[in-house]
Amino acid sequence: MCDQTFLAITFGPCDNCTQNKPLMNIYLKNEPINYCSLCVELMACQALAKGETINTLKAESESLKAKLEEERAKLHDVELHQVAEKMEALGQFVMKTRRTLKGHGNKVLCMDWCRDKRRIVSSSQDGKVIVWDAYTTNKEHAVTMPCTWVMACAYAPSGCAVACGGLDNKCSVYPLSLDKNENLSSKKKSVAMHTNYLSSCSFTNSDMQILTSSGDGTCALWDVESGQLLQSFHGHSADVLTLDLAPSETGNTFVSGGCDKKANVWDMRSGQNVQSFETHESDINSVKYYPSGDAFASGSDDATCRLFDLRADREVAIYSKESIIFGASSVDFSLSGRLLFAGHNDYTINVWDVLKGTRVAILFGHENRVSTVRVSPDGTAFCSGSWDNTLRIWA
Repeated sequence: MCDQTFLAITFGPCDNCTQNKPLMNIYLKNEPINYCSLCVELMACQALAKGETINTLKAESESLKAKLEEERAKLHDVELHQVAEKMEALGQFVMKTRRTLKGHGNKVLCMDWCRDKRRIVSSSQDGKVIVWDAYTTNKEHAVTMPCTWVMACAYAPSGCAVACGGLDNKCSVYPLSLDKNENLSSKKKSVAMHTNYLSSCSFTNSDMQILTSSGDGTCALWDVESGQLLQSFHGHSADVLTLDLAPSETGNTFVSGGCDKKANVWDMRSGQNVQSFETHESDINSVKYYPSGDAFASGSDDATCRLFDLRADREVAIYSKESIIFGASSVDFSLSGRLLFAGHNDYTINVWDVLKGTRVAILFGHENRVSTVRVSPDGTAFCSGSWDNTLRIWA
């Protein structure tokens, strides 16, 4: 998403030639090094076998990709909407705004539900992180961050802490207490440190570990208590904009999407990229696992949402219409998995029948682009955040 992408060019001494030049942050055996573009090219050429050139390796890589696509195509025997033809169509769909949360002074960029199904945390371009009571619309806590553009926030599974970060390149964790007048900033713990902006964060199934993604092209798993890096994930060739953890309690995989148009599935234990999907035509702004964990959806600046089946290892559905020309900034599934909610840059939220591939509703109300959409843990409502500075609860 170009409006939220910030490029930090590092300038300094190259680790190889020691000259002061613009540097590329690259990783060798999980160790970060800063090389200038000339040294990166020389290093790549030194590793070439006799008779090999970078162009021949590129050609070989492309032919292997083509063969892989051929093998995937052999398994492509039927479309999802054909399988769903005999299923009953969804009935009348009515959803309205039930609450409007006002308090941010600028664009709402991210939000997350607490597992108690009542509280919400939101972050904004105004540099504030607010914890809300979604029933009463009251603000329970507010934290002012040291930077604007707080692009990521997440509730801890216990409901006793929130994590957030953005242009400060850090992920900070704030413990929450019952005393609403307490100064949360004094209890701040800096957990993660990236070399570029933090785009997304998510606790694993405990309060003790947190996953982050960043504009430096990496994802990382951190220990909350010590701030130690437990695992780093390298495979994206541009900014990583979004991630989502597999829903099972023992889930050891997560999916990420970014500006390289790729959606990658990762093994958290090994750090390996186990599956990769490249069918979008622009940045992937949002990814979300299907409730069963066997598939995931993505939303992109190419104005489409797509469904990928992990067992079939391929894309199985595209949710698009000619009239939808603005990018999808955020996606989430209903609790049953039958509906897909997609927030768009044209101020609307599209609701799709996942199986039949048809749009069942368009929700109007926001006065600027919808930046985030999240279904509540019990599935009875969902919340949307927007660049109009508000959040809305729909049911």
